[in-house]
Amino acid sequence: MSYFRELPDLEYQSPLTDRISSTQYVRVKNIFRRLKIRDDLKDIFVLFNKYVIPEGARPDTVAEELYDKSDLDWVVLTVAGITNIRDQWPLNSRDLYRFCENKYGDDLNNVRFYETTEVKDSKNRLFLPAGKVVDASFTITRPDFPTQTLNPVIGITNYEYETRLNEEKRKIDILKRLYLQQFLTDARDIAYYTESSQYVDRTLIRTENTRNKML
Repeated sequence: MSYFRELPDLEYQSPLTDRISSTQYVRVKNIFRRLKIRDDLKDIFVLFNKYVIPEGARPDTVAEELYDKSDLDWVVLTVAGITNIRDQWPLNSRDLYRFCENKYGDDLNNVRFYETTEVKDSKNRLFLPAGKVVDASFTITRPDFPTQTLNPVIGITNYEYETRLNEEKRKIDILKRLYLQQFLTDARDIAYYTESSQYVDRTLIRTENTRNKML
């Protein structure tokens, strides 16, 4: 069940110069009829599993792993809420480095911002969590030594920043295999047309033919 096979069709007046009449139509897939997960299912956590996209994996290889069908890649993308693979799918290590080189050039390893490192006292109690964005000069009183100060700060480079963003893209929700068939059935129902002035049948609508209008 490939994505485009499930999209309904649309007929519009033929723009071809070799058409045989003014009433001729061209039948195409209605790519504006986007399939998506039902809103009422998004918060039902039992339907989904957390998944980390492996290094170098593509939507079709993930679909093959999860559902034994590579052409169900659109299910992976739909459930994950991915509409733009180029921007929302994680890059492999090589492509990520090339992307960063092109974006930052000589500034690739420049510090983008500073953040805290974890600090604990002698009893292993958390005194300062890691990951708080601060100034480079940020200091705190040293645990157990109130007369001393610490500068628990590290610099995060542009490359490290982009790597983090890329790693976050690896974390997606996937549909449990148990619910796959119901999802496919629902997707097909969503794709069907309801009756309207353009309605031909559940899988086809026809646009107005302006060439047949009387002047």
